[in-house]
Amino acid sequence: MGTGSGGRHDDAWYDQDAGPVVRPYAMTRGRTQPIRGRFDLISLVVSRWPVPQRVELTPEQSKILEGCRRPLSVAEVAAALDLPVGTVRVLLGDLLDAGLIHTHKPPVLDAPSEDLLEAVLAGLRAL
Repeated sequence: MGTGSGGRHDDAWYDQDAGPVVRPYAMTRGRTQPIRGRFDLISLVVSRWPVPQRVELTPEQSKILEGCRRPLSVAEVAAALDLPVGTVRVLLGDLLDAGLIHTHKPPVLDAPSEDLLEAVLAGLRAL
């Protein structure tokens, strides 16, 4: 069974630039949104230890729990696993739902002043 392009059948499931195209979808069982929680890129994730023995985890979830023994941002978790952020958000939602992680929202910082923004804009225009 070919792909129509003369390549191997497996080539249909691999994008040269993006990598495997089915694996993240299969990891999340087709879900694109987490069951529970909202995960910004800079939200911090910390795992709860020890993990109960009765909990069944995927290899990716185990890696998340191991890596998040110290606080990591959602972006750092995605980079460490080499997975799309959307996939990581779904996996984190499952872990949050199981009570295996907790998250911390980053502090809300005051917006820069209008004067500062105008000065930056003027500097960019001068380039």
